[in-house]
Amino acid sequence: MIIDILRMLFLGLSLSAIIYNLYAIYGAIDFFREEFKQEQEYSPPLTIIKPLCGLDWQIYENLASFCEQDYTQYQIVFALRSLDDPCFKIAQKIQQDFPDLDISLIVNERTIGNNLKVSNLANALTIAKYPILVIADSDIKVRSDYLKEIVKPLKDPQTAVVTCPYNSLVKGKVAIFEALGIATVFNPKIMVARKLEGVSFGFGSTIAIKRAVLEEIGGFEAIADYLSDDFQLANQPYRRGYRVHLSRYIVEHVSADVKLADLFARQLRWAKGVKSERFWGYVGLIFTQLTTNSLFFLLLSQFSLFSYLVFSISWLIRLLMAYIVGAVLFKDSLAKKYLYLVPLRDMFDFVIWVLGFFGDTISWRDNKFKLVDKGKLLLIEEL
Repeated sequence: MIIDILRMLFLGLSLSAIIYNLYAIYGAIDFFREEFKQEQEYSPPLTIIKPLCGLDWQIYENLASFCEQDYTQYQIVFALRSLDDPCFKIAQKIQQDFPDLDISLIVNERTIGNNLKVSNLANALTIAKYPILVIADSDIKVRSDYLKEIVKPLKDPQTAVVTCPYNSLVKGKVAIFEALGIATVFNPKIMVARKLEGVSFGFGSTIAIKRAVLEEIGGFEAIADYLSDDFQLANQPYRRGYRVHLSRYIVEHVSADVKLADLFARQLRWAKGVKSERFWGYVGLIFTQLTTNSLFFLLLSQFSLFSYLVFSISWLIRLLMAYIVGAVLFKDSLAKKYLYLVPLRDMFDFVIWVLGFFGDTISWRDNKFKLVDKGKLLLIEEL
């Protein structure tokens, strides 16, 4: 009896996941078909804030790409917490190599909350000159038209935030495995959320925000204790009635030499963060997991002909969605080259999703935290 109930449950879950995957294709096609129209050029002076901590792969090239913008007037602020940070010398070299640019470097240990990246941002804000702020993580690389394109939607008085999706430039097997999840799971999820709920989120790849709106939500102090600072920077203005624009401009996330243990810890930390912020949305992810749902149905049905049919159709649709959204529309080369690894990546995500339900503690940046009150960080122990 229990087996029959479970079999019917996973059949239903498989069918719901098929619908989800097909809807992700529709959402992605709609996203790239819908063009943002801007009748006049809009290029206000702006400040780029780069919070720095440690060395990323190709860190110099990443930072330099923000210095090679085809844009009239902008300032760059590199923010660190310590002179001993190895990224300090890289930031100094960037200053030397681009002497004609307005580049500032601030080193300040002032802390305003448990998220030290946000403290970096707050410290950088003290010397930011302009009313538009562009925040991007240090592992992001962009093309020369980046600023020109992402700032245009901010001409609309109701648009407060612009954020960008991203592809991956990686080296190493584990980094490839992680990036495959971005191309074939994360980006499709964004496309579905955009169609069903609208854009109420932001990514560390890019947050372009009006300074006046940042001040309205309480400044960086308002998000200083949240794990997902990028989500909060977009979501809090959204909840105040402002519009968040998801740009069609795709940036590159650069990653290499990722260790499997680090990947596991990072994915689990993100999973627990999502669970803390949006519990029922996290529970609902079971309806999206086509690979594992159909596999469980196949096993519970003892490999019957019908279950084989459901399983085969499910995996075909899953791979089709990954290819269309990841490889064709987002033009992610990894999604095409490593398409055969998608089922394995899905199973890894399922394990992470299950483990995410257990406990609310995470380790992050040499500290141990408990997640409370929709994603806030409560310091438990300094490791």
